[in-house]
Amino acid sequence: MLFWFIGTAWLAVWYVFRDPRFDARLLALGAILPDVVDLPLNALAGWRPLHSVTASIGALVLVMAVTYGRRPIRKQLLAVPIGMFMHLVFDAAFSDTATFWWPFARFSFDEKSIPSIERLPAGVLLELVGVGLVWWCWKRARLNEPARREAFRRHGTLDLS
Repeated sequence: MLFWFIGTAWLAVWYVFRDPRFDARLLALGAILPDVVDLPLNALAGWRPLHSVTASIGALVLVMAVTYGRRPIRKQLLAVPIGMFMHLVFDAAFSDTATFWWPFARFSFDEKSIPSIERLPAGVLLELVGVGLVWWCWKRARLNEPARREAFRRHGTLDLS
């Protein structure tokens, strides 16, 4: 799933932060990153480490440590771990204790697939809802206007007000 995570992350973060300068591009990257990384890892070795809260917290700590004293870049890069957290929420990753709390609950992963693949029939419906959410955000932010689309392309601004 792609649009489900992007659309829900954009909408949730907009309603929480209400910051039109929040980088929606990096938020979208963070929102799809767990599936992009874990799909091949799960197929090859049965691993899905980015579906763990530990990975999202690790990404947050990394961004905070690397950007110490550089507030503008920190504000921009925080969108990636926030997107990763949003993925966990909207994927209901917390329903699989062993994966969500990896490596604290158990170091090895069970035989399950990643949540997006496990619920594939319902995932098609969620993806259609996600397409609708992305379309609504696109229209609401008036990204069909060249100036706004250019601002989104350059800075990631997505003003839904």
